[in-house]
Amino acid sequence: MAFREELFEPVPIRVCVVDGESDTRRHVLPLLGGDSDVSIVGVHDTGSSAVEALRREPVDLLFLDTELADMDGFQVLHEAGSACARAVVFMAAREEHALRAFEAGALDYLLEPLVPQRFVQVLDRAKEHVRRERIQQLVLRLAGLVKALPEPSRPPRYLDRLVIREVGRVTFLPVDNVDWMAAEDNYVQVHVGGRSHLLRQPLRELESRLDPERFVRIHRSTLVNLQRVQELRPLLHGEYQVILHDRTMLKLSRGYRERLGPLLAQG
Repeated sequence: MAFREELFEPVPIRVCVVDGESDTRRHVLPLLGGDSDVSIVGVHDTGSSAVEALRREPVDLLFLDTELADMDGFQVLHEAGSACARAVVFMAAREEHALRAFEAGALDYLLEPLVPQRFVQVLDRAKEHVRRERIQQLVLRLAGLVKALPEPSRPPRYLDRLVIREVGRVTFLPVDNVDWMAAEDNYVQVHVGGRSHLLRQPLRELESRLDPERFVRIHRSTLVNLQRVQELRPLLHGEYQVILHDRTMLKLSRGYRERLGPLLAQG
């Protein structure tokens, strides 16, 4: 059954009748045929034919005689498997099988000869049961689909300020204010408007926490804020001189040139 049909279109309740008595079938089939919610997909007078059909295509509702010529209804249910029907209603000429029927998971138990009013009541109850089962299954399938959806990608969170610890004070420095940075062993010298601050952190580690579209490595020991770059002057061997707005001059090594590709392309 297509998922879209289950969601948006009324789907008939598929019913199978298994009964060895022609009189019973003669009474049951017209009652089912008169119900617009029902589609009769199988009628069987032997257990073996019912088992084969139910294994091939399970149904929503199964009306099952307890006594058939080749096997009893409980054997049919066992051999067809518990998934052969969403709801099972046993039919029998005697009450003695009722307890066993309910132990087998039957929704209800009808005594023969069938009383039409009682049959319609059981049918209505069975239809509601099937609808609830369908809704529960749809909910589970929808939950599975939602769970399978990839989580929306979140942009990485980069540092928006640096914490500079100095003797007697802690300074919070917005990264937008940084001009460039230089590695000094396990420290970073942060240059801001002609002043410098010492940050106890390796340059590589700090670089990984900064926005790569703003801060770019131009030398193994130098990181520059692209917003501060004013001019690039070519040198020998593919190297460049990087001139900042405050006229600070830095060197762009050949091995890091590709990192300034977008900036160079603009020129």
